[in-house]
Amino acid sequence: MTPQQIKAQFARALTQIEKGQLGPAESTLKGLLLPTKGAAEIHFHLSRIAEAKGDTPTQIRELDRALEKKPNEKLVLKSAIEANARLGNSDRVLECHDRLIMLEPNNFQPRGEKAVYLQHIGEFQKAEEILRFLIKRVPKEGETYRVLTTGRKMKKDEPLIGQMQALWKDSSITELSRMHLGYGLAKAMEETDQRERVFDYLTPANQLQRKIIPFDAEERNAEWQAFLDAQETDDYSPVGEAQSPRAVFVTGMPRSGTTLVEQIIASHSQAHPGGELGHALKQAVLQFGPAHKMAPLAKLSSMKLGRWADAYTRLVRRDTGRTTGVVTDKSIQTHMIFGLVARGLPGARIVVVHRDPRDTALSIYKNHFKMGTHRYANDLADIADAIKMFRRSVDHWKARLPGRIHEVRYDELVSDPEPQARALVAAAGLDWEEACLNFHTSKKNVKTLSLTQVRQPIHAGRREAWRKFESELAPFIEAWGDEPWD
Repeated sequence: MTPQQIKAQFARALTQIEKGQLGPAESTLKGLLLPTKGAAEIHFHLSRIAEAKGDTPTQIRELDRALEKKPNEKLVLKSAIEANARLGNSDRVLECHDRLIMLEPNNFQPRGEKAVYLQHIGEFQKAEEILRFLIKRVPKEGETYRVLTTGRKMKKDEPLIGQMQALWKDSSITELSRMHLGYGLAKAMEETDQRERVFDYLTPANQLQRKIIPFDAEERNAEWQAFLDAQETDDYSPVGEAQSPRAVFVTGMPRSGTTLVEQIIASHSQAHPGGELGHALKQAVLQFGPAHKMAPLAKLSSMKLGRWADAYTRLVRRDTGRTTGVVTDKSIQTHMIFGLVARGLPGARIVVVHRDPRDTALSIYKNHFKMGTHRYANDLADIADAIKMFRRSVDHWKARLPGRIHEVRYDELVSDPEPQARALVAAAGLDWEEACLNFHTSKKNVKTLSLTQVRQPIHAGRREAWRKFESELAPFIEAWGDEPWD
């Protein structure tokens, strides 16, 4: 091939990828391997095709080949981090992080990203060493303090607290930095028995996040109702064939115990934790339209439902590396499409977790969520409304899917774990294994705010934390009104 022919074929392959013509694109690219002597660009785009097909092992192999040719290509290194993290290849992930750090020694973001990953795999001390280094180099970055406090319990004599409090008084820091710092300080105050000062930092932090990312309750409620309306049908019986791996959806409000429930199931020898995958709802929107324009479930053919199920399963395989057994999916918003799940994913199971709304509300308000998600979380009255909406959604689906939703009461689970865990595992369609009560010994990656909690055994001390802040929760309690807590 001439250079001009190679360039034309390469451009053709990229166009085919953009059009979703993965098979032809793969053939075109493989035809370029010999004339380009296995150029890194060819292997990189073959990795993109493997990712789109849900084949993470092949994606990783192609990325490794690209890195053999160009070991310092940042885009390829970042893709390798993401792909290897999916399969729990922590050594490889850390190696790629280190390469990025060496490429940009004065850029602190790669170090921060490595620290966050170390927390996810339970290496809290190593993460803290990096974060403390960053604090010395960039002492006015509030997010670094917040991430550090996330991975450890603060002590009264901790000098870092004084440093954070001094920074809080610094008028020159950005609103975003102050917001992160506020969440970190609130956590530090609670852990050092200065509970009267927790909301002194927590309320301003939430107010700042609400200012940066506004929330429209009417828009959220209208979207939810539109999803429910689109799924109204007389027939929710499953169509098509069961997918493999089989999904067990674990849903509940944030901070309600969904991670605990997921870890119990995922500790089974035939199960794997998927975390908040998010693919069921995203694929529903892509294939059937957004809430207000969603194609009615009653009119969706078995072929269209099968296409949605195939896309969901392909992405689950990509993100977990699993092709058999059970994968838990902790995507909270899935409750809005339980009808579609029941109809289009034969064999899937649905688990809903409930917790005392006061404990749930307090934990939501105390925690920083990824910017743009859970926008209601910065106002106690809005949190009350969100929990009520979730309860209405569950009641809606229980009436339409009798016997197909397994409910877990968090307080009962932590008070008397074994019978609740046995019922949960059975509801997931699995036989009981003792390992399901020893989830805290797992080394699996934890992608959740509950980084430290899931490394601990079940204990009842997690109940009724709201009583310590009953007066501060007055706006939530007032907004809740006369509705029962249970």
